[in-house]
Amino acid sequence: MGMASRGMGYAPAGLNSPGVFAALDLGTNNCRLLVGARAGEGFRVLDSFSRIVRLGEGLQVSGRLSEAAQERTLAALHACAARLSRRSLSGVRAIATEACRRAVNGPAFLARVQSETGIAFDVISTREEAELALESCAPLLRGGGHRALLFDIGGGSTELAWVRLPPAGGGMAPELIGYLSLPVGVVTLAERFGHCGFSPEGYADMVADVRERLAAFERIHCIAHEIRLGGVRLLGTSGTITTLAGVALNLQRYRRPDIDGVLLSAEVAHAAVRQLRGVGREGLMRHPCVGPERADFVLPGCAIFEAINDVFPAEDITVADRGLREGMLLRMMRIALHPPQTPVRHRGAGMAAAAWPGAV
Repeated sequence: MGMASRGMGYAPAGLNSPGVFAALDLGTNNCRLLVGARAGEGFRVLDSFSRIVRLGEGLQVSGRLSEAAQERTLAALHACAARLSRRSLSGVRAIATEACRRAVNGPAFLARVQSETGIAFDVISTREEAELALESCAPLLRGGGHRALLFDIGGGSTELAWVRLPPAGGGMAPELIGYLSLPVGVVTLAERFGHCGFSPEGYADMVADVRERLAAFERIHCIAHEIRLGGVRLLGTSGTITTLAGVALNLQRYRRPDIDGVLLSAEVAHAAVRQLRGVGREGLMRHPCVGPERADFVLPGCAIFEAINDVFPAEDITVADRGLREGMLLRMMRIALHPPQTPVRHRGAGMAAAAWPGAV
């Protein structure tokens, strides 16, 4: 059938659970908040928020965050601040990624955010971005294999993590042994190729562009050779790969429990890409797994996925509907249980009862 379910486990909870943590991820295209309380090895979701803000709109050309993008993002962050103010939090962290890393006015914008909302952001490195994605997805990598390649297709960049998996039952965490941050994401490719990306030629050019950028990473790590030898897992976490899973499952309404942890054969994934390419922009706007806000970004994401799978030809892809927010929550909860000898306070500690270091 091309798919198999793998375990996951975030369950709903009430509003008064102790040890509540919040994680806020401000990306190039989305603003996402997640609030959770520890539950076993994971956590229970208490609240979540996600809004497309297109913070990086026009950044590739101007090098700046536009006024319109800043206003959209501030509106979303005010909504997040209101949600956070209603809770007693044990820890909170807010991070910004590629758009704020690249924009010349990124620091000024984040200073304005702190002034207006009280939320102080850390602009994280590409390595920490890969580490947080790995932290959130580690439970899906249990149960076989000795290596994994994790990819996260974002709005302004695409992160890849080459991972050594521990022996089964050893109680050790996966180890990051190599990572790559490509300065291309669904927003940057969509702005660069425009409507040409919907044509066969333009789409092929997008795939070729990304494939070329992956070549040096492949020469260093010889991942394709490792895949041919066996024991390598390919795991994707992003709106692109979850959309492909939704299309393959023929979902009429996206449901996270149906997607997170699904094992998708490469054949089925590429068939879903062909289906999306075949409906055109108008069809994507009407598609239940896409919609009008994401119609311009889906094919660039598909092109990035196909380039990755061309260079790293795994036969199956584990699909993860989890990412930086989940990684931040798990990290904060782990540090709360095993605090460092010298406490560290984030610059963004203003909205938390206690703040936690971002790396261990």
